[in-house]
Amino acid sequence: MGFVARVIVNGVAIWLATVLLSGLEVVGGATTAERVGIFLLIGLVFGLVNAIVKPIVAVLSIPLYILTLGLFTLVVNALMLMLTAWITEQTSWGLRIDNFGTAVIGALIVSVVSLVLSGLTGSKR
Repeated sequence: MGFVARVIVNGVAIWLATVLLSGLEVVGGATTAERVGIFLLIGLVFGLVNAIVKPIVAVLSIPLYILTLGLFTLVVNALMLMLTAWITEQTSWGLRIDNFGTAVIGALIVSVVSLVLSGLTGSKR
């Protein structure tokens, strides 16, 4: 999948997660165009975090993946979402997450929506 398409898929997935979860919100942007831009920027940051940090964390946590039969993936995805929130909290716009439980559920939603949207576009990760 192209870079721009991946950013759009991430932005849509994060938008849907913020709609479904009350503890997950995006701040900033007064107009609809600004809000869309913020979601796309958050999708970009999330994509960069997943491309750079996630492989390192995945390799370091192989024993936990084996021990939990792969369920540790949810924890890693939640941590990547929280890292994205932390990075964007340094600005006046960005993703805000209330707690780790919200991050786990949000990461699950983002993963499922990304999988479905990637399947609909006919692209592979």
